[in-house]
Amino acid sequence: PASVLSGCAIIVRGQPRGGPPPERQINLSNIRAGNLARRAAATQPDAKDTPDEPWAFPAREFLRKKLIGKEVCFTIENKTPQGREYGMIYLGKDTNGENIAESLVAEGLATRREGMRANNPEQNRLSECEEQAKAAKKGMWSEGNGSHTIRDLKYTIENPRHFVDSHHQKPVNAIIEHVRDGSVVRALLLPDYYLVTVMLSGIKCPTFRREADGSETPEPFAAEAKFFTESRLLQRDVQIILESCHNQNILGTILHPNGNITELLLKEGFARCVDWSIAVYTRGAEKLRAAERFAKERRLRIWRDYVAPTANLDQKDKQFVAKVMQVLNADAIVVKLNSGDYKTIHLSSIRPPRLEGENTQDKNKKLRPLYDIPYMFEAREFLRKKLIGKKVNVTVDYIRPASPATETVPAFSERTCATVTIGGINIAEALVSKGLATVIRYRQDDDQRSSHYDELLAAEARAIKNGKGLHSKKEVPIHRVADISGDTQKAKQFLPFLQRAGRSEAVVEYVFSGSRLKLYLPKETCLITFLLAGIECPRGARNLPGLVQEGEPFSEEATLFTKELVLQREVEVEVESMDKAGNFIGWLHIDSANLSVLLVEHALSKVHFTAERSSYYKSLLSAEEAAKQKKEKVWAHYEEQPVEEVMPVLEEKERSASYKPVFVTEITDDLHFYVQDVETGTQLEKLMENMRNDIASHPPVEGSYAPRRGEFCIAKFVDGEWYRARVEKVESPAKVHVFYIDYGNREVLPSTRLGTLPPAFSTRVLPAQATEYAFAFIQVPQDDDARTDAVDSVVRDIQNTQCLLNVEHLSSGCPHVTLQFADSKGDVGLGLVKEGLVMVEVRKEKQFQKVITEYLNAQESAKSARLNLWRYGDFRADDADEFGYSR
Repeated sequence: PASVLSGCAIIVRGQPRGGPPPERQINLSNIRAGNLARRAAATQPDAKDTPDEPWAFPAREFLRKKLIGKEVCFTIENKTPQGREYGMIYLGKDTNGENIAESLVAEGLATRREGMRANNPEQNRLSECEEQAKAAKKGMWSEGNGSHTIRDLKYTIENPRHFVDSHHQKPVNAIIEHVRDGSVVRALLLPDYYLVTVMLSGIKCPTFRREADGSETPEPFAAEAKFFTESRLLQRDVQIILESCHNQNILGTILHPNGNITELLLKEGFARCVDWSIAVYTRGAEKLRAAERFAKERRLRIWRDYVAPTANLDQKDKQFVAKVMQVLNADAIVVKLNSGDYKTIHLSSIRPPRLEGENTQDKNKKLRPLYDIPYMFEAREFLRKKLIGKKVNVTVDYIRPASPATETVPAFSERTCATVTIGGINIAEALVSKGLATVIRYRQDDDQRSSHYDELLAAEARAIKNGKGLHSKKEVPIHRVADISGDTQKAKQFLPFLQRAGRSEAVVEYVFSGSRLKLYLPKETCLITFLLAGIECPRGARNLPGLVQEGEPFSEEATLFTKELVLQREVEVEVESMDKAGNFIGWLHIDSANLSVLLVEHALSKVHFTAERSSYYKSLLSAEEAAKQKKEKVWAHYEEQPVEEVMPVLEEKERSASYKPVFVTEITDDLHFYVQDVETGTQLEKLMENMRNDIASHPPVEGSYAPRRGEFCIAKFVDGEWYRARVEKVESPAKVHVFYIDYGNREVLPSTRLGTLPPAFSTRVLPAQATEYAFAFIQVPQDDDARTDAVDSVVRDIQNTQCLLNVEHLSSGCPHVTLQFADSKGDVGLGLVKEGLVMVEVRKEKQFQKVITEYLNAQESAKSARLNLWRYGDFRADDADEFGYSR
């Protein structure tokens, strides 16, 4: 039997053959059981609800428990003109089984029909059963009027929300009384007899549409889905978890020992997930989505024509790892694929912040979405900081086809929408949970959505609850960003401020070409156009009115190079000057590399003569030399110029010029410097290595060494390595002044960072490698600031570089020498004179006259250009210069 209508009527069902099977209602002959309660028809206003008759419900329950889901056989005894069938029902395959009518009568749950004379065996048996029941006072023959068997049925719930909450999602016992369609049932909740409509949380089956004439039209698979649920649940004892409510309907999950009907319906393709109620499904939305996916992949039933949104994509295009190159706005990024191609990826199912309402913006002002739309900047920054330059996992969810423009909406090109994760974090979900984006709502059958849609909805609910970002009640953050780019007036006022700032932090907002960028300065909250100093970068193509200017060779490569390196990265800039169009010129550093030098190094730019004045000139030149040698890109057609050899004519007592290579390790505050001989450099390296290995195997016991002035020791420098040193002064055990004998630098250390110098590495084995020298032919300025300027210039130019050294004359203290740059052979001291950083020391010896003249000429040109020391004219007394006295 499929269901028991009452104590004396049941519905039986044949075997299913390719669809829901035929049903027949059988009424039991010769007996009568009480009528069950009926609700008044909504169409008749004066009709009243009829309650249960006594003992009607126990009779129904007796049959339900005995028969539901069992095999029975029946005989039909007579049929009324209206087609009602009366007969006998037996439990089992044949009429030898238990006679159901007799069992009911014997239990006192039904009586023989009046006016039946006992004149055949069946009647006689019923009569006997009835007598026995009376004698045993069973059922309706017991004491009292049976009012305790009448249910107090409740057809409506006072406060459904409260009703659901009061059960705290604990399973409630119930009987399924009716199945409306696959996912909606009527249930009798026990023990209080609430008759409620239960909709299965999270899903919907095809339904039966009511037509105007009252007939019903099933949607495809509606009948099958209904049968699927009915055959498993109708009139079964179940438990229901009440999860939410929707008007008088309860949303819930039905638990049955044989499985969860919600998930089964999905898995068999009888139902689809629905967003509006999936969140209340307490066993986890992911389970339902997975069951639905299972049916979709197998194209079961309602999914028979299903095509996955990414069905025509190759596996490698569906899921891949890529590097983020740019964040376009709050929901799109540009990534670089392994193939080297760039691809724009939109984050699935989210909507970036947007302006609410009409005409919220000033018509005269150009809208700058990044700064003017609330939370757009925060969203972009969140993505930029998290993603730029990082590898991410991309799972394509759907491709949104291109759409033509309409009157209200601009045209969209095709979009690839995907779930992007980094370190297991779904970026879209993170954005939504911070209230920096919202979730798009879809039509129920729209499959073009994020594969993690439910998590996005949950994240949004959290953001709303916590008042985050867009959902906040607080004042909207405002970004007042001044755009100085190309505004000469503003730029002029701003220039000294930037020059004084030294290095400023910036974010590269846009790359126009290899050497022209747009920067955002967060401290100053302004936008500037920035040109890289010191280089000539190939110019890009330009469209001028009526004229298309071709780009120079390698301009696109240079632009791409700069983009990949710095776009949307945090960089540091040093502004030196500006051009007449209001663009700032200067140096840009990314991770301590100078972008001008990098472009030259990669043969994408040449050095410009304006770089000579800068401290980066040397590195630019050596980068250019190396690039020229490779003869690629901008140097592809480069030919070296032959150098003419000129033999000098010897004079008597010639100034001897035998320059030897040295490595400058340290420059002192009074412009002396220490060098290592390049010839013996490898010996020093070997000695250091052996010494450190020796120390590593026998580390000095901390504190065991008592330093004494003048003795050699080993000292641990800030880099954590041990070096040879000499103790110069002991103030206290915590303050020992040491001199690093191979490098020329001094440091004050606690004695715990000193140790005994192992004899195998003493100065007898290898003499101290740092030798002190001073510059010949120049006077070091007495004034502290002027001296610092000169020292800084030298430090920038020669510290830790290889130079050529020639001893010119000896003097008290240390030898005086001239130094040349290793690459350009330029004279370092002469360079200082040219810059006006030092004065000339005039020497009378005959062999130096030529050099001195060169130095004095350089000094005159520095004077007339009013450089540095000479910025206020010649400040010396008249006789000082003549005789080379320093006063």
